[in-house]
Formats: sequence, C-alpha cells, structure tokens
Amino acid sequence: MAIRAALKFVRECSLYREVKSNNLSRRCFSTASSSDTHAAQNQIPKKVPHFSKKGRLFTAATISLLIGGGAYASTVDEATFCGWLFSATKLVNPFFAFLEPEVAHRLAVSAAARGWVPIEKRPDPSILELEVWGRRFSNPLGLAAGFDKNAEAVEGLLGLGFGFVEVGSVTPVPQEGNPKPRIFRLRDEGAIINRCGFNSEGIVAVAKRLGVQHGKRKLETSSTSSSTEDDAVHGGKAGPGILGVNLGKNKTSEDATADYVQGVHTLSQYADYLVINISSPNTPGLRQLQGRKQLKDLVKKVQAARDEMQWAEDGPPPLLVKIAPDLSRQDLEDIAAVALALRVDGLIISNTTIQRPDSVKQNPVAEETGGLSGKPLFSLSTNILKEMYVLTKGKIPLIGCGGVSSGEDAYKKIRAGATLVQLYTAFAYGGPALIPQIKAELAHCLERDGYKSIYEAVGADCR
Repeated sequence: MAIRAALKFVRECSLYREVKSNNLSRRCFSTASSSDTHAAQNQIPKKVPHFSKKGRLFTAATISLLIGGGAYASTVDEATFCGWLFSATKLVNPFFAFLEPEVAHRLAVSAAARGWVPIEKRPDPSILELEVWGRRFSNPLGLAAGFDKNAEAVEGLLGLGFGFVEVGSVTPVPQEGNPKPRIFRLRDEGAIINRCGFNSEGIVAVAKRLGVQHGKRKLETSSTSSSTEDDAVHGGKAGPGILGVNLGKNKTSEDATADYVQGVHTLSQYADYLVINISSPNTPGLRQLQGRKQLKDLVKKVQAARDEMQWAEDGPPPLLVKIAPDLSRQDLEDIAAVALALRVDGLIISNTTIQRPDSVKQNPVAEETGGLSGKPLFSLSTNILKEMYVLTKGKIPLIGCGGVSSGEDAYKKIRAGATLVQLYTAFAYGGPALIPQIKAELAHCLERDGYKSIYEAVGADCR
C-alpha cells in the first residue's frame, strides 16, 4: 500500500511539473511581442525541466519514508501498526499550538474530512460495549457537538474510534456567528473559552453532506451479504458508529420552536439521535428555554414534528435535550419533571459554563466573554449530572459532558449517572492519540472495581 502511494506521489509530482511547465510556457507566449514569438518558441525546451536539487532531495526523502513505512507495516501485525500511527500523531499535534485557535480547528476538521487521520483497526474492549435507544455502541466515548459543526468529517472522526460523533449545532439559515476572535485557549488550565454563537453553514448544506454519507452507507450494506441483523444493530446511519445531530436556532429568529422543527424535518432522517440545544451561553435568550413552561411547550412541538413523519420499522430517532451547568436546584427539578412527563429520550449534561472557577481566575484570558469548557468544568458538570440522575430516578439515559480528559474522568461521569460520555476540549489539546488511551483506561477502571459491564457502574455513586 505504501509503495502504491509512493508511485502515486511520483506520478502526481511529474504531472505537477508538466502542468507548471506548460503554464509557464503559455505565460511566455502571451507576454512576448509578435516579432519575438518565433524566437521564444525555439527557446522553449522540449523536455520537462528537472526538479531543483532541494526538490529532488525532498521527493527522494518522501518516497523513502513511504516505502520504509510500507516495509515496516509488512513486518508487524495490523494492531501494532495502528497503535504506532495513533502514537505518531503526538508528534504533529504540538504544532497546532502555534496557530490561532480557530485556524487550528479549521485545519483539524479539514484533516479528518480528507482522511489524513489514523483509522482505528483494533476492536474495543468488550466491557465497553453497550446498547442505548436500541442502538449498539462499541464504546461509550463520543465527540461532543462544536467540533464538526457542518458535518464535514463524520467518516474520518468515527474512524478514529469514537463510539459516536455529534455534529452541529446546525441552524436553519446559514449564519456567521459572533465576530472573531471568539475562541481563546487557557492551555495551562486545560480549558477553552468560546463565544462562537452558532456559526453554521445551515441545514441545507449539512443535509447534503449527511445525505451523501447515508447513501454511501446504504450502498455498502447492500453490497455485502444482504445486511445481516447484526450489521443493522452495529451500524448507524453514518456507517460504523453512531451519529448525533445537534440542532440550534438562528440569532435573528423570533420563533425558536420553528427553528428546531425545521431542523427535525430536514435532518432527522440522517441522524441516529437528535439534540435540542437550549444551553449555549452565546445566543441571546436561548437559555430561557430551559424554564419549565418554555421547555414543555418546545419539547411537545418538536416531538410532534418528529412523530408525524413516516418512519421505517426502527422508528424515529431519539430526541435529547442539552442543558447548561449554571442551573439552580429549582431549574433542575423543573427540567427533570418535564423530561419524565414527556418521556424525553435523554439529556446531555452539560454545555459550557459562564462561571469562572478559582482555578482559572488568575488567567487574563478568563476575562473574555463566552462559555468555559475543559478541566475546570469537570466538577461543576459532574455534580449537576449526579443531581439530575437522582431527580430522574435513573429512568432517562444521560450523556456526561464537561472536562473529560482521561479514562478516570469518564469513569467518574459514569458512576455519577452517565450512560455515555462526551469530550471536546481534551481532544482539541490531545489529538487522536487520546482516544484509545481513554478507552483503555476506562476499561481498566471497570475491571479494577469488579464490574463486568458499563451498565453495572452507571449511577454507582448515587446509590
């Protein structure tokens, strides 16, 4: 495979040199006077010029690395080579720190979209496998919304080994979001402050991308031996792994319900689950929808919009609500009451916080407006998670999100009541190598404490 890649690289380089040479020739003809045309023609070399010395050295070094990598890969098993690729990303990841946060983010999404990231070939530990909403997750670790806002890199991100990936937030109409700069690193604290404000390409663009992905998935399953029942359980609508779509509202919209309903009508056919995001601190008035009456009215109408659509035997996608960590006890009780009464399929706890814990107050960046994510959010979001697990009596699946950066962190979320766990900020800092590390650590934590499955550990600290 590496040798084929090397030969392809050589062909592309040759083609590039030829095109560049032809373009140069055309420019020479266009700028030459009519009296010099014949002379210029005679001066143009008939052969493609050679690379410069530096170019030849670079090409030779690249080919040598590709062939050498292929030779190495042929001498080791697939699992070992896969582990080597994930470890190798640690060498590249530090360079992103020299870039502006949003530029680094853009490059990371582009890399995943183009397949320039390792693919996880190793099976997940069996102790991590679980089933939620009738869908089989190979592991409980997911990528939170906000990384792939426009569903550009679903296949590449799922290929990294996440059990599920959530795209969005997606707004009905494209919008730029807040003015830049709007993302700020607190590297020493392992945190990020953002005030992006639902920058989105809109549901039409996202639907097109997910439609292509969905069509590709259907083609792959139909081309295999008539799609066995096991395939149907393990594969989501985006292929192996589960896909969630996080819905948002436009800033200028006066009817939030209409925005979420539009998102359901357009995107639900491609989603394994849907999320109503009413907890971002960067859209004015959004968090007011977490009140008992507002939330009840909103969920009722969105559920009705979903249920009135025609669905196959597997039924409509589950509908979740994502809440903020900055809620009072009364707020939590109201949300729990609505969730239980309307049988909401799940809650994501939590979004970013507008608070500034003591651990970040000394950092000048902490004065920036926006939502704080990362390690300083862990305790706050985990406490809210635990309270909500108790209030909902463990009857509603919860996704724990906020400050997860290790397998031990994920394990604490699960013991606090989470069935699934999401991360974002730690992934932004740690890169792909963090994913297999967290899964291995989580499996170790479960085995260490005598659990045979994740189900047994969910809510252990609340009992």
